[in-house]
Amino acid sequence: MPPLVRGLSARLLLLTIAFVMLSEVLIYAPSIGRFRLSFLEGRLAAGHLAILALEATDDNMVTEDLEQELLAHVNAYSVALSKPDDDLKLMLMVEKPGAIDSAYDLRNATFFGLIGDAFMTLWHGENRLLRVVGPSPKDPEILVDIVLDESPMRMAMLDYSQRILQLSFGIALITAALVYLSLHWLMVRPMRRITSSMVAFRASPEDATTSLAHSDRGDEIGIAQRELTSMQEGLRASLQQKTRLAALGTAVTKINHDLRNILATAVLVSDRLTGSDDPEVRRVTPTLMRAIDRAVNLCAQTLNFTREGPPVLDLSHFDLYDLVQDVGEGLPQPVTGESAWSNRLDVGTDVEADRDQLFRVLSNLGHNAIQAGATDVSISARRAGDRFVIVISDNGPGLPPRAREKLFQPFEGSARVDGTGLGLAIARDLMRAHGGDIELEASDAEGTCFCLVLPITQSRPKLTATGRAAA
Repeated sequence: MPPLVRGLSARLLLLTIAFVMLSEVLIYAPSIGRFRLSFLEGRLAAGHLAILALEATDDNMVTEDLEQELLAHVNAYSVALSKPDDDLKLMLMVEKPGAIDSAYDLRNATFFGLIGDAFMTLWHGENRLLRVVGPSPKDPEILVDIVLDESPMRMAMLDYSQRILQLSFGIALITAALVYLSLHWLMVRPMRRITSSMVAFRASPEDATTSLAHSDRGDEIGIAQRELTSMQEGLRASLQQKTRLAALGTAVTKINHDLRNILATAVLVSDRLTGSDDPEVRRVTPTLMRAIDRAVNLCAQTLNFTREGPPVLDLSHFDLYDLVQDVGEGLPQPVTGESAWSNRLDVGTDVEADRDQLFRVLSNLGHNAIQAGATDVSISARRAGDRFVIVISDNGPGLPPRAREKLFQPFEGSARVDGTGLGLAIARDLMRAHGGDIELEASDAEGTCFCLVLPITQSRPKLTATGRAAA
C-alpha cells in the first residue's frame, strides 16, 4: 500500500486546493475590477463634496490655501464639476497638472473593460497620471472630472489583493481539509480495505478469512465491496472444486486399471448368467448388466475429463450428412423400437471441423435426449452470417430448472439422478476449441433444442498425418 503522502488522499487534497484557488482566481478578477471602480467613484464623490465649498461663496471662489486643502482631501490635482442645463463649470486646481497618461470615462465602463483596466493598473509599476470622468455618486445628474495619480489606487488594489489571497488560502485549506477527511472516510479507507482484501486473496485464495466484512452501504463503494466478496466466494468455491477434481483425477488414474479388470470380470460373469435356467436370474441379469455398463462409463468419463488437456483439433472438410448418419447408428433405440434419430440435412452439406470431436458432441447430445425419454431427435442446419449453426431438437420432457442453471458445469449440470454432467461440459470445450460454442435455445415440456455454432472457415492450422501443422 502506498504511504498517505503518495496515496489517493494526498492527490485529492492537492487537487482540492488547486480547484479552490482556481475558483478564487475566477472570483478575484471581477472583484478587483469592482474594487477599482469603487475607488474611483469614491474620488468622484470626494471631488463633488469639495466643489460644494465653491457653491457656498458668492463669487464661486475660495482662497488658494483652502483650494489646496480641498484638493489634498480629494487626493487629486484638479476637480471640475458641470451640471445639466447649466453652462457654468466649477473647478478646483492649484497648478496645472502634467501630461495625462490615460483617460477613463466611467459612463462607458463595461464588465470586461473594468477587469482589463484593473489588471492594467496592477501591471504598471510606475505612477501614471489619470483623468477620470463620471457621474457623481451623490447626484447621478452631475458630471465630475478629476485628475489624479494612479499610485495610491494601485497600492490600495495591491493591499486588497493581498487580503483576498490570504482569505483564498484559508478557504482553500479549510475546504481541502474537509474534503480530504470526507473522501478519506468515504472512499480511501474502503478502497484500502478492498485492495488489502484483493492482495490477501491473491496470496491465499482458499483462505476464507481474507474476505471483506459485509457492508450495508448502498452507494457504489458498498456495491463494489459486496460484488468483490461474492466474486471471491465464487472463485474460492471453484478453486476448492478444482482441487477436489485434481485429487479425484489422481485417485481415479491410480485405480482405473484395477477397477477396469474388476468390472471386466463382472461383465464376463454377468454374460454367463444370461444362460441360466433360473427365470429370476435371467430377469435381474439385464439390470445388473446395465449397472455395470453405467459404472464402466462413469469411470471412463471421469478419467478422460480429469486428464484431458485443451483439445487438439484435426481439421478437415467432410459431409455433415454422413457424420450425422454415423452418429445415429451408434445410438440406443428408444422403448418404441423405432429409430429416434432423424437426419434432416441435405447430402453434401460441407463443414470444416474435427470430424471425431464433432462426432463426440453429437453423440453426447443424442444419448442425453434418448435417455431423457425423447422418441424423436432431429438434426438440421442453417447459415447465419459467417457462422454455421447445427440445430438438435427433441420431443423429450425438457430440462429441469436446476439443470438449466448449471447446464455446462461438470458434476452439476446433469438432468438425471445418476448423471455426471460431464457430457455437456466436454461438448462445450470441444465447440469452443473450434472457435464456436454450444447454446441452449429452448427447453420446455414440448422438448429441448441445442444449437452448435461453428465458424464457416477455421483459422486454426490443419494437422498432417504426422501430427504437425501444415504450412
